[in-house]
Amino acid sequence: MSEDGPFITDAGPSAVGAYPHLHRVGDLLFISGMGPRTPETNEIPGGPIKDEDGNPLDYDIRAQTHSVINNVRLILEAHGSSLDDVVDVLVFLVDMERDFPGYNEVYAEYFADVLPARTTVSVEALPTSIAIELKVIAKA
Repeated sequence: MSEDGPFITDAGPSAVGAYPHLHRVGDLLFISGMGPRTPETNEIPGGPIKDEDGNPLDYDIRAQTHSVINNVRLILEAHGSSLDDVVDVLVFLVDMERDFPGYNEVYAEYFADVLPARTTVSVEALPTSIAIELKVIAKA
């Protein structure tokens, strides 16, 4: 898979807009903002952050973090790459104070040896009822 351009796989979760799972440019893979929804059922592991009326719900940031990293892994592997090829991660959290410790702990399980560059920012909301989203750049 050496051609530049967009790439969509059935292995990843469905998009909530007009974008591919990743876009290859030369030797780099730019993975679109990825959330924790499961590819098979579209469910949010660890639960949504709010109900349909906008009321806050308790959720498990560790489960969401494992799931979002797994989604990135599935997409990379479908394109012939892996988590070992990740060079940069931009992380969006909707509740930095509550979620940073749990997310940071799970993140280290996957990336402590790879050590990609990383930026973590707090955002007011994400497009669906999730607590975390990752934007990833990897080597092709």
